[in-house]
Amino acid sequence: MSSSNHKNNLMNKIQNAEAMIGVIGLGYVGLPLALAYAEKNFQVLGFDVDSNKIKALNSGTSYISHIDAGKVKQVVQSGKLSATTDFSRLGEPDAIIICVPTPLTPQLDPDMSYIVKTTEQIKNCLRAGQLIILESTTYPGTTEELVRNMLEQTGLKCGRDFYLAFSPEREDPGNKNFYTTTIPKVVGGVNKDSGDLAQTLYEKAIQQAVRVGNARTAEAVKLTENIFRAVNIAMVNELKIIYEKMDIDIWEVLDAASTKPFGFMRFNPGPGWGGHCIPLDPFYLTWKARECGIDTKFIELAGEVNRLMPGYIIGKLQQALNEKGKSIKGSKLMILGLAYKKDINDTRETPAFPIMSKLRAMGAKLSYHDPFVAELKHTRQWPESPVMKCQKLTEKTIADKDAIIIITDHTPVDYKLVARHARLIIDSRGVYKKQMKNLVKA
Repeated sequence: MSSSNHKNNLMNKIQNAEAMIGVIGLGYVGLPLALAYAEKNFQVLGFDVDSNKIKALNSGTSYISHIDAGKVKQVVQSGKLSATTDFSRLGEPDAIIICVPTPLTPQLDPDMSYIVKTTEQIKNCLRAGQLIILESTTYPGTTEELVRNMLEQTGLKCGRDFYLAFSPEREDPGNKNFYTTTIPKVVGGVNKDSGDLAQTLYEKAIQQAVRVGNARTAEAVKLTENIFRAVNIAMVNELKIIYEKMDIDIWEVLDAASTKPFGFMRFNPGPGWGGHCIPLDPFYLTWKARECGIDTKFIELAGEVNRLMPGYIIGKLQQALNEKGKSIKGSKLMILGLAYKKDINDTRETPAFPIMSKLRAMGAKLSYHDPFVAELKHTRQWPESPVMKCQKLTEKTIADKDAIIIITDHTPVDYKLVARHARLIIDSRGVYKKQMKNLVKA
């Protein structure tokens, strides 16, 4: 079959919702995307290495707190969504969307192992007429250089036999105003036919597709979005430290500045940065920029400021305990909120982990409360910790602690109860607007 026939055949399948969609990686990005296509009457086959996720999904259960279990059950029972750990079935889908992690190495270099392994699995099953789309955040050139070169080792040619594009994920877990199908989707193809197919595919499930000239541009869009956030978070965290020395309340400053109807965009300070994107993505660009002989001083400085914030929080705690004649060693401390942002159960790259790790090394007796995280298991960030379970927030458990450290400002938490019974509160999220005797704003 000729290249034009491959494209026309796949285009017709997409437009008529007859194409099977494969989604690799059924986490915070892949699962909502799979649901979006299943709800539009596409046949969706999900792939993941985690057998527990596959078992839960095939039984119609949602394992992500903010994703409606009723929607999952409905599309599974309708037969539109199924999942498997069998990657030998990657030849079945007409379009494959890759949603796998892209972490950093300890040296802050890109860890491409998940993309490489996934591409290798696709390569083993690749057939003519398939569309492959990478959504994992990465450095400009990954789709065209790495993924394309690996797939063309089969003898099939991109743009002739198969099609390849990049479309960055833009998930904001827990955001009730913007979700998968309403967030505009940036799309860039390695070539025009690939871009045409990818744009058409996304327009079948998402309200708006924003076409850019190529995959490199689409890759750069995602990095730009998150570098913008990382730099502004660093700026406001630095301002918090400066204003605290000047006896100025950063939260009052931000509230007043936010009344300006133009030229100001609010970012809030906190205990650091978190999530899978903002602490990681900027360093994908710094790594690639070094290949071009460019130093990314501004981006790296933002990273340095944000990484210092856990130490700043611990310093405020240490000072407050000292004033009470206590040291961190032996103190009973409760971390209030583990997730990297409010009202979700996602603990990826949360600033709670470096704070807890340092406090534990200093001899503190730690517990935590998070209404969205029932149990804390070993993670890449928290490998040395014993398994911990969420402690109930009661008058007794609060009063028993030497300090309560607010890391995540979850809505369901009874902060009035905490204020009444805590001996000491370290507030890194501006939960309490008025000064109290037992409060330290950090």
